[in-house]
Amino acid sequence: MKIKAGIIGATGYAGAELVRILSAHPQVELVALCTQSYGGKAFCEVYPYLYKHVFSYCRELDLPALAEEADVVFTALPHGHAAPLAREVLGRGKKFIDLGADFRFRRREVYEQWYKVEHTAPELLEQAVYGLPEIHREKIRGASLVANPGCYPTSVILALAPLLRHGLVDAGTVVADSKSGVSGAGRGLSLGTHFSEVNENFRAYNVGVHRHTPEIEQELSELAGEEVVISFTPHLTPMNRGILSTVYASLKREMTLEQVRSVYEEYYRNEFFVRLLPPGILPQTKAVAGSNHCDIVPVVDPRTGRVVVLSAIDNLVKGAAGQAVQNMNLMFGLPETTGLDRPGLYP
Repeated sequence: MKIKAGIIGATGYAGAELVRILSAHPQVELVALCTQSYGGKAFCEVYPYLYKHVFSYCRELDLPALAEEADVVFTALPHGHAAPLAREVLGRGKKFIDLGADFRFRRREVYEQWYKVEHTAPELLEQAVYGLPEIHREKIRGASLVANPGCYPTSVILALAPLLRHGLVDAGTVVADSKSGVSGAGRGLSLGTHFSEVNENFRAYNVGVHRHTPEIEQELSELAGEEVVISFTPHLTPMNRGILSTVYASLKREMTLEQVRSVYEEYYRNEFFVRLLPPGILPQTKAVAGSNHCDIVPVVDPRTGRVVVLSAIDNLVKGAAGQAVQNMNLMFGLPETTGLDRPGLYP
């Protein structure tokens, strides 16, 4: 029996990437592609590149019918919209994976402070699992409600996890500098993402106040076993896909590059989707485009006593839809790489 999957918000960039991946997943049947904007249209009319691969029509959301029909429901919606949907789906004994922010925080007040909306299903926060498989794999296996991580947090958390878990860096010295492609802003029209605004331009935004900051701090603090407060600055780059994060932290003791690499090699030894690149090769966004990989390289700067970790992901795959499918595979007892074990596209 195939897993019956429904997607709410199927025509945004993350939703469409979910459709692309799941349409080729050997154990999944897409039963509902829900959207507010394109009800009644063939999905390939909205995304012609999926012609002859996806035959479904977009439909408006009928939540009770969807919850009855699907085994798992994915939501790719702006914050504040997934919480009430989760209650209905979980109440019918189905699984729910949210690609938005509604269930990423363990504390309701943190979500409400940073997202400026009231959480409408706070009783579900306790059972939600943060869906970063490389950190929370066993909890995800037994979960019914998974909060898919944000794209920036995925790149930063995976970059730092081995160092913080082993207590090798000063948790008060973390600085994360990240650059993202324009698709991270979503498909909706916005002046800041118009071609003329983005092309041949490079800029920082939401300096010190980006909403992914507390999400990163929550997970890094758990890894470190102490409170971690970071400086996080995101940048918008004139490319479609990808995130490159450069993360800095001070080492607690003098370490060679070989010693630091050995920590990463051991920590990610069995992780298919995390690639510790060989010496001499640095992460780049084109090398992960279209794939579910996160490429990582640590560099030791003995002059300053700092370690610099570079990580690259595709923001729509490992940073969104691919990771959601990775979580689904775990939740349904499938091999984690099912439908995802392929490289991306180059150039």
